[in-house]
Amino acid sequence: MAPGNGKLGPVKTGEIELLFRSLKDPASHPRYDGDEHSVKVLPVGFKKTPENRAFSTQTIFEKNVDIRVRDGTILKCDIFRPDAKETVPVLLPWSPYGKSGRGMNLTDMPGSMGIPKSNLSGFEKFEGPDPAEWTKRGYAVVNIDSRGSWDSEGYLCWAGDQEGRDGYDAIEWIASQPWCNGSVCLIGNSWLGRSQWYIAAQRPPSLKCIAPLEASTDLYREIHVRGGISCEPFLEWMMNGFHGKERLEDPVAMLRKYPVINDYWLDKRAKIHQIEVPAYVLASYSTMLHLPGSLRGFEELPNQNKWLRIHTTQEWHDLYQPSNNDELQLFFDRYAKGIDNELEKLPKVRISLLGYNLPNIVNLPVPSWPVSGTTYKTMFLAPGERLLENSPSEKAVVQYQSDLPAFQMDNDPGEVRFRYTFTRRTYLLGAPKTVLWMSCDDADDMDIFLQIRKEDASGKMLQYHNIPKEDIEAQGLSDDNLPMVNTLVYLGPHGQIRASHRAIDEKLSTPHFIRHKHLVEERIPPGTVARIETSIWPGGIVFDAGESIVLKISGHPMYLAEFPTLRGEFKARNTGKHNVHTGGSQGSYVVLPFIDL
Repeated sequence: MAPGNGKLGPVKTGEIELLFRSLKDPASHPRYDGDEHSVKVLPVGFKKTPENRAFSTQTIFEKNVDIRVRDGTILKCDIFRPDAKETVPVLLPWSPYGKSGRGMNLTDMPGSMGIPKSNLSGFEKFEGPDPAEWTKRGYAVVNIDSRGSWDSEGYLCWAGDQEGRDGYDAIEWIASQPWCNGSVCLIGNSWLGRSQWYIAAQRPPSLKCIAPLEASTDLYREIHVRGGISCEPFLEWMMNGFHGKERLEDPVAMLRKYPVINDYWLDKRAKIHQIEVPAYVLASYSTMLHLPGSLRGFEELPNQNKWLRIHTTQEWHDLYQPSNNDELQLFFDRYAKGIDNELEKLPKVRISLLGYNLPNIVNLPVPSWPVSGTTYKTMFLAPGERLLENSPSEKAVVQYQSDLPAFQMDNDPGEVRFRYTFTRRTYLLGAPKTVLWMSCDDADDMDIFLQIRKEDASGKMLQYHNIPKEDIEAQGLSDDNLPMVNTLVYLGPHGQIRASHRAIDEKLSTPHFIRHKHLVEERIPPGTVARIETSIWPGGIVFDAGESIVLKISGHPMYLAEFPTLRGEFKARNTGKHNVHTGGSQGSYVVLPFIDL
């Protein structure tokens, strides 16, 4: 048996040996449904439970089918296909989260993210398409448990080229089946989205198109070590939820051993330039995980058969909206069935802006991303919580205590603010950039966190709710008792940078978004003033006259925690007071992107 499956000898990425931890036994999960092979016909009207959605098309459900990949590892999959003579294309969601409802699902989330249980069959893979929805649309759905997860063999692979190779082999096996028309499409959110970048870069011949519905493309920069600051609590939460029969690639152990970029981390940056198939890319502001990756993926895809939609809700809610599935079917039908349809009439780029207390702007067609004609306005930080259009002539220092306890519940202590009030309606769209002159008398490094917020005309700091009011109320929640987690509540664009990681990667950066090298740590002697330039994640916000944009700076993350158990778990590398220098030749400023409508 080859070392690549993780059972014999070391496993390496380049020259870097992988580190592992144990996995939970699949049988320990309450939704585990066994490893036996079976074939069933699900008749019209079949329901997994009385509360679930019924199938409207007679469907063949083949459970625990073996797919052998090139190193001999066997992956397990479930197949749902219309019971018909015609061959059909396949939708393939790829992740370790558990096939066909055996692992995590929306019912585990507060208010089921506004999606009634009766809307879903219960056979959908978490963050993936519902077989009951897509068999009626003339597609098969193949739910795979990726390498090492659940009953699939090998070690649980944490993204990269190995996942890409596995996906290539699985796609070609699926395409060869007598019930398949030879066309396979990738689809899904989050892990199911990011795996598409790695798989599509391998160029499997039978892959016709991809739909990465919000997904990172560079795990180091976008999730694991944003701005050089490790995000271990969230990674630990993720790893604690995985099940398998062998072992799990351990990104936290790898991060602790290899804190800067090497071959291991380079393998986690998707090779977008190698992708040739059409793509339907989705993005939203609400997640603190996927937005830069979605936009980078769209920007760097080398062909013009690509669409981008930036929407206004949380991604899981968007995934199951009938109108969005109608649009996805146009995309899949065009490339998996060869149907000449209305797809080309869809604008290639549609953006949305959040109103908070104002109506949202939804699906506005624009000529490009980034939006051509964007105006970048420089605003200078000044004492008295001010953002000024001109640099103050007098130098000053604004201080905050960097090491106070923080729980990511909005307005933790130790946050300083700088605001500008608009005199007319204004539209922010894109990635703000900050150039900060910073110092600390007590340490040779600083973890700096940034956030853009909206204040109404009365000075109230606003929050945006990611699920439409009527949908969340139907699931027993309301605006008054909405849990303060970032899947449900969005505060504003966030950024972060470790001062010792401030070196900019000129090759990877674009005029509208800065990326850092992360190759060495450049410490700053205590008391020394350093120039620290970084991007804040993109945002889209509507401001009315009398409302204010606020830049917040602190020593802790200011977005809400992903889950209540993560509150207070994040520990920054900070000691003492941080000094923000304003005015003069070393005056801090922010560059804000605005568009005209």
